[in-house]
Amino acid sequence: MVREALAEVGLPESLADAATTDAYDDRLRASHADGISRVGEDVGTPVVAFGDVAFFGPVVTPAPKGEAAGRLWDGAVLVASTPGFFELKRTRTQGPVFD
Repeated sequence: MVREALAEVGLPESLADAATTDAYDDRLRASHADGISRVGEDVGTPVVAFGDVAFFGPVVTPAPKGEAAGRLWDGAVLVASTPGFFELKRTRTQGPVFD
């Protein structure tokens, strides 16, 4: 299934080999630890960082494309530059949409 999914999105099938190796485990753990150290233990993933400021999120479904994605990014950068800004959150009204 992994190889089929990679082929469907135009990625090399060789990437599937990463699913059955521990070669990347140390780097993955280090990356996770870095992200969590920036935002704290009471969040999930994804974690994004803007310079020295990091947040959980954004969680958006379906993922915006083109200009809409750029506007979302610009907004995230704007709130990250606001001293003391910590969180926006609301209850989900739909499940994930994978386009």
